[in-house]
Amino acid sequence: MKKKLVFMLVGLVVTMAANAQFEQGKKYIGSSLSGLNLSYNGTEKSSLGLQAKAGYLFSEDFMITGQIGYDKKKDVPAAYTLGAGARYYIVQNGLYLGASVNYLHSNNNYDDFMPSLQVGYAFFISHTVTIEPEIYYNQSFKSHSDYSTVGFRVGFGIYL
Repeated sequence: MKKKLVFMLVGLVVTMAANAQFEQGKKYIGSSLSGLNLSYNGTEKSSLGLQAKAGYLFSEDFMITGQIGYDKKKDVPAAYTLGAGARYYIVQNGLYLGASVNYLHSNNNYDDFMPSLQVGYAFFISHTVTIEPEIYYNQSFKSHSDYSTVGFRVGFGIYL
């Protein structure tokens, strides 16, 4: 009986702690790493991507985000991205859905607007710091084989 009570109490504390992280007015900064052969596009070129994000929780569980990124694929010129999006935390333990639109510019004068969808989890390792694994899909309308990607990225976030 005592074990059940302790587990219920711990579960309540964890849920309340996670709930406090996604309150209206919180700010977010983060970075992530993608590629490392954990993504797939039509040509299966190896890639490395870096991304930096900032966000603001304008309502409980809803965040607007801005991001910049760099992506380098083998035999394809490096690409730079600038985008805006939103996240919705669907449960109070950190699971989220995201959507964004990114402007992509490549060194060979290639420009594209790319919608993106994400599913991820914000795992709190402290009161404000998270590890964020994420599955994403980026859709290119101009060069599907070079820039459309399904992949996995891991990032760190700070909720202030």
